Amino acid sequence: MILPIIAFGSPVLRKKCVEIDSEYSDLKLLLENMWETMYDSSGVGLAAPQINKSIRMFIIDTTLFIEDEEEEKIVKKVFINATILKEDGEEWIFNEGCLSIPEIREDISRKPTIIIKYQDENFDWQTDTFEGITARVIQHEYDHIEGVLFTDRISPLRKRMIKRKLENISKGKIEVVYKMSFPKR
Repeated sequence: MILPIIAFGSPVLRKKCVEIDSEYSDLKLLLENMWETMYDSSGVGLAAPQINKSIRMFIIDTTLFIEDEEEEKIVKKVFINATILKEDGEEWIFNEGCLSIPEIREDISRKPTIIIKYQDENFDWQTDTFEGITARVIQHEYDHIEGVLFTDRISPLRKRMIKRKLENISKGKIEVVYKMSFPKR
């Protein structure tokens, strides 16, 4: 089932999420719905707060970023109870967007390599190193479970410049091609 994406301005996007365990109700169905929702909205990642669940879980699929000859670099994964252990390297800028903040894209600086500890969909612990665009997608989604949005990483001047656009998103004054839920006023 395609779930509505929670829009900028909703309190759930600002909460630090809680850990879950293997007893979490209907996890398999929730993950199926998250994958379907992410693909329907042409996303490369989706965090639980973006579908109104304040839990430490996100999914990524980097297929849209990978060229045909680099197919082995595609990463499609579930991250539960993740903790980034280390970010390394010289920061690089990439233009990011977010399903919860449609029509706004900004240049964001992030480190190119991360080491992350997480549980997979079977609640088995993993520790992996990711680089490049995959590391960036993970960092963006990880920010969501920490209550951080990519717009928090831009300069005060840029924030002032997009303030009206953000207000319009939070008021539902925007047209999107996917299902969204806007904050109650």
